[in-house]
Amino acid sequence: MLEDHKQKADKDITYMIITVSDTRTKATDKSGQLIHTTLEEEGFTLGKFEIVVDEKEDIQQAIKDGVNDAHMDAIIINGGTGIANRDVTIESVQPLFDKEIPGFGELFRYLSYKYDIGPAAMLSRATAGTIRSTVLFAMPGSSKAVELAMKKLIVPELAHMVFELKKDR
Repeated sequence: MLEDHKQKADKDITYMIITVSDTRTKATDKSGQLIHTTLEEEGFTLGKFEIVVDEKEDIQQAIKDGVNDAHMDAIIINGGTGIANRDVTIESVQPLFDKEIPGFGELFRYLSYKYDIGPAAMLSRATAGTIRSTVLFAMPGSSKAVELAMKKLIVPELAHMVFELKKDR
């Protein structure tokens, strides 16, 4: 049954990248570029790429702009998911979710623990959810974390998730 859904899933997906950082620029945003390159290689289409500062209002406005774009299927956020005072990505995205997808954060922390940073994985507050017919992922800004999330979790399921969100429309 799951394989049937995955086979029906369309690869015609448009995505938005939001990098949350007080210091990164387009030239220094390695993680945002990694997200773009990974999804482009899968045949997905970049709709918008934005860098916003670690401010709740700015993060939420960027998300709302993406969700209000009828062509945007997915929003991928990197940065601001830790426990420092300036890390407000999770506080920004969670109130906007229609449905939270806790499995993403759980699996991300497990894989981070097992394959990357060990017990420091518990400091990650990575999460995912849906807002109307858009799926949103929020992950740390480190390139290693982005590569792990993209290759092990997001790329294998993105088309299936978008299919699920759109099948009843």
